[in-house]
Amino acid sequence: MTEKEYYAVLSASPLFAGLDRKETDEAVGRMEGRVSSYRKGDFLHAPGTPFSAFGLVLYGSVHACTDDVNGNRLIMAEVGAGNTFGEALCFLSVPEPPVYVTAASDAGVLWLSPAPLWSGSSDGIGAGMQKRFAAVLAARTLKMNERIQILSKRTIREKLTVYFSGLTRGLASGPEGVAFTVPLSREDMAAYIGTDRSALSRELSAMKREGLIDYRKNAFLLKKR
Repeated sequence: MTEKEYYAVLSASPLFAGLDRKETDEAVGRMEGRVSSYRKGDFLHAPGTPFSAFGLVLYGSVHACTDDVNGNRLIMAEVGAGNTFGEALCFLSVPEPPVYVTAASDAGVLWLSPAPLWSGSSDGIGAGMQKRFAAVLAARTLKMNERIQILSKRTIREKLTVYFSGLTRGLASGPEGVAFTVPLSREDMAAYIGTDRSALSRELSAMKREGLIDYRKNAFLLKKR
């Protein structure tokens, strides 16, 4: 990616929003930032391995996953450009986290360590980044609450209703309903809501027949009732 694209992504991230380039570079340097590139399907982080740094996605997207008791993959988060992953696990130094991270597409990641923010001087950029990092952790907690709402539902339709509600929040409604895009493949959507692909496809088809939704590939319409 170009230098202009790099700074554009960082400035859109809550962690660096409002900082000029000099301040951004100082903050990245303080957090021992390093950039890595990955191919689709690559492992960014293996399960059971401590997070020595958390990631900020520069381009592409990554999946933070875990496995259920039966060994089935469960996508905990789909993380796109400008967003972060692994912050809490890194900050708390969880010794054997059950989470692993894979590249959902070709992706670039800026790896950052929060530890230096607390190990040195807390004035200037350090103090400001402490507050920003704390805000990122708080936002992650709220996001995980939404995730729990999906997983706590008993039926696939209930899970899909909560998931679609999150995707359509804040979108304007048209004459037929709210149009939105699902960022996941059918297989990944099934892994995200905690079911299998066949069951998901059956429920989507049933909801379409009943006039609740319409869809073509990843373009969906939540119809007005």
